[in-house]
Amino acid sequence: MTSPVWHPFTQHGLGDPIPLISHAKDAKLYATDGNSWIDAISSWWVTTHGHAHPRIMAAIRDQSEKLDQLIFAGWTHEPAETLAAELVRITPAPLTRVFFSDSGSTSVEVALKMALGYWFNIGEARSRILVLEHSYHGDTIGTMSVGERGVYNRAWQPLLFDVDTIPFPHEGLEQTTLDALEAACLQKPAAFIVEPLILGAGGMLIYPAWVLAEMRAICARHGVLFIADEVMTGWGRTGTRFACDSAGVIPDIVCLSKGLTGGALPLAVTLCIEPIFAAHLSTDRAKTFYHSSSYTANPIACAAANANLEIWRDEPVQQRIDALADAQAAHLSLLSHDRRVQNPRRLGTIAALDIVVADSGYLSNLAPRLIAFYRDRGVLLRPLGNTLYVMPPYCTTPDELAQVWDAIGASLDILGGSPG
Repeated sequence: MTSPVWHPFTQHGLGDPIPLISHAKDAKLYATDGNSWIDAISSWWVTTHGHAHPRIMAAIRDQSEKLDQLIFAGWTHEPAETLAAELVRITPAPLTRVFFSDSGSTSVEVALKMALGYWFNIGEARSRILVLEHSYHGDTIGTMSVGERGVYNRAWQPLLFDVDTIPFPHEGLEQTTLDALEAACLQKPAAFIVEPLILGAGGMLIYPAWVLAEMRAICARHGVLFIADEVMTGWGRTGTRFACDSAGVIPDIVCLSKGLTGGALPLAVTLCIEPIFAAHLSTDRAKTFYHSSSYTANPIACAAANANLEIWRDEPVQQRIDALADAQAAHLSLLSHDRRVQNPRRLGTIAALDIVVADSGYLSNLAPRLIAFYRDRGVLLRPLGNTLYVMPPYCTTPDELAQVWDAIGASLDILGGSPG
């Protein structure tokens, strides 16, 4: 009997095997049949310190015996209060308010609704959203609307709202992007949403910190709210705790999830500046911010997040990030002159390259062949079409990382030819 489970981003008609994982530890996944894999993409970019980190697991166990769930509309609990206070402490001072949700997509939905609610409540007719070309912000209707349109959302096009798209700042074309943003801001849109420094699902496209800083400055000059989607880029992936840090950028709204709990449990937050909260603060109940989910600020998830923040505070996390980033750079450099590879690039702990094929893009036939190749060699990698990236947990050992890159080097041979 086949499993009744319908897996995300999985074409079951291809009949690919789906390993049954029984447990995980640090950077390794273990299956019921005895096989194991190095989790080289941090289980979809969420696992930071490693699977089953003892401090996070202990916090989850402890909290589960105290309070498992609580309605968060008009009620509160200590794990959420502690977490919110610490997030305000470690983020720039203008970010004073923390709204909880349960996934990256919903944190972005909240950000969009905050921005539109702000303008509505202060009596200005601003409702247009600016987006960056090739971006991805989630799979709910609102987040698909502000992301790149393509095969993965074309069935729902009738439901998506219109946006204005700013061209991606490819090398040498940065000023084109900035000029386009300046012109768009003259039309008084509500907000501009970006993935800071690197676009994830859009192909691991990297742009410089100075461009991010200038985009933020343009929005500030025109009074356009600046939303930073740090769902993937946050918690050290780009080399600093948050990607905006390296550009000296303070957003009006920032979205955090994935590594917020160290990858252990689903949780998200949307932080905003005080004027956005103040625009919803009133004795008029009609100005209430009407958004929630049943599991908003789940106490167990908040406890996991607090343990994650304690790890950042007490352990040499930045040193681990720096060491992993250096190791990634060293491995990537060995393939940088291979003629089967284009645009080798790295930002912090994220390394990526494009494999030269005739059918490039998200639906490249190369991707499923590569996934199977790596699976057979004990490595979990999930290419974005012909774009291959490595984003492992910070605890990944040198030997484990070498195994990942050895598999990548061997996989190039399935394309035929020889290295240049």
